[in-house]
Amino acid sequence: MKRVITGAVVLPLLILLVLKGGIFLFTALIVLLSVLGLWEFYRMALPERTGDVIVASLAGGSIPLFLFLPLHPVGISQPAVHGLAVPLLTALFIACALRVLFSFRDIRHAAGEVALLGAGFLYVPLLLTHLLWLRSLPHGIDWVFLLLVIVMAGDTAAYYVGSSLGKRKLYPVVSPNKSVEGALGGLCGSIVGAFIAKATFFPELTVGDCLAAALLMGPMGQLGDLFESLLKRSFGVKDSGVIIPGHGGVLDRLDSILFAAPAAYYYASLFFANR
Repeated sequence: MKRVITGAVVLPLLILLVLKGGIFLFTALIVLLSVLGLWEFYRMALPERTGDVIVASLAGGSIPLFLFLPLHPVGISQPAVHGLAVPLLTALFIACALRVLFSFRDIRHAAGEVALLGAGFLYVPLLLTHLLWLRSLPHGIDWVFLLLVIVMAGDTAAYYVGSSLGKRKLYPVVSPNKSVEGALGGLCGSIVGAFIAKATFFPELTVGDCLAAALLMGPMGQLGDLFESLLKRSFGVKDSGVIIPGHGGVLDRLDSILFAAPAAYYYASLFFANR
């Protein structure tokens, strides 16, 4: 019931924000999700570094601003903003490295702590920034909704097919409840979702686009789900957080989208935008 109520409240708000909120509100949403997702990741990975987790999450959450945010109204060109991204990432990594250098508890774990701090910047804000790039393309709003439909349809189909027909384990050491049948059902669900999108709000898609998008984003979404399961099992936790009632943490809801968003952006930008 918590899952149903949360979905009934959050999903319409998300749709309204994407449709009517404009690029700046959408950017603010991505930054917020980056901060919360990073905080959950670091809290799982480095539970003893509470203060560092907060600082690293706030700093890393700003990465999408420097990778995307268009500042033309105040006279700063977008290439100039992009030019700040590499110095920012460099400064963040060096800051993390120096922090661990002068504050480690066990030298045997120091290299792992640096690696985890750096990996967080790539895993959450960098991958999420692809949603901003996707949103800025021609038909960008439609592509964002297509991504969501493909991922959600795939997740739903995988759950019901796996629950009713699943017999062969997909990857039990990482996710014991997932089955081969569920994965195939999820792929079929993603394809159906793509054609529903074409029939309802994205008629510019061709049949080839629907198949290609579903076959790219669907499997990548499932791999993103498996990857987060790997992280949680490695860190010894059940959920990444409890911020979303009935759904766990932000990463538990974003895991599929994090891997599917780059696939959506690169297909849309390379094969669709210049037609």
